[in-house]
Amino acid sequence: PMGSERMEMRKRQMSTAQETPGTAQAQHSTGNRGSNACCFCWCCCCSCSCLTVRNQDEERARRTSHELQAEGIPNCEESPAPTLEEVNAWAQSFDKLMLTPAGRNAFREFLRTEFSEENMLFWMACEELKQESNKSVIEEKARLIYEDYISILSPKEVSLDSRVREVINRNMLEPSQHTFDDAQLQIYTLMHRDSYPRFMNSAIYKDLLRSLSEKPMEA
Repeated sequence: PMGSERMEMRKRQMSTAQETPGTAQAQHSTGNRGSNACCFCWCCCCSCSCLTVRNQDEERARRTSHELQAEGIPNCEESPAPTLEEVNAWAQSFDKLMLTPAGRNAFREFLRTEFSEENMLFWMACEELKQESNKSVIEEKARLIYEDYISILSPKEVSLDSRVREVINRNMLEPSQHTFDDAQLQIYTLMHRDSYPRFMNSAIYKDLLRSLSEKPMEA
């Protein structure tokens, strides 16, 4: 029967689309309805849920690629192991914690446990942007920072008030090293007031402090 033949054709087309998403996407862009074979209709429906999911996956992959290329932020900053004196200094002020790579690494590890690591990543990306002098590089990095941390569509969006967002939108008309200064300060303040006190009481900080305190005894 024709119905069973069509279903069999759709199954084969679905399998092909899943194995070669790039080819399927190209076919869709040229109007080939076979790329939309996961739908149970022959119309080219842009609101199709399966197409939406595929586009979201592609967007996440593109964002990750941009982040690695433009921000260049490693999983962990290179730094020597902190001394007991340094770790004690972190408890004196948030500024002292953020001043050293070892302090940022420890704090970032804690933020990861609270699912708010994007705050540190955004702050670090802004610091990196400030070091740039090439106009085209600045514009590209500013655009990627916006996509990764400011856009409401990003899973790593940081929490900013409407005033700061308006400032950023104006600044993005002509990006510079200081496009995100207001936002960076707001996120720094948020980490200071909200996350820093919990970090000081966390097992991550206490275990590190204890391990360094016990070293002289072991020697």
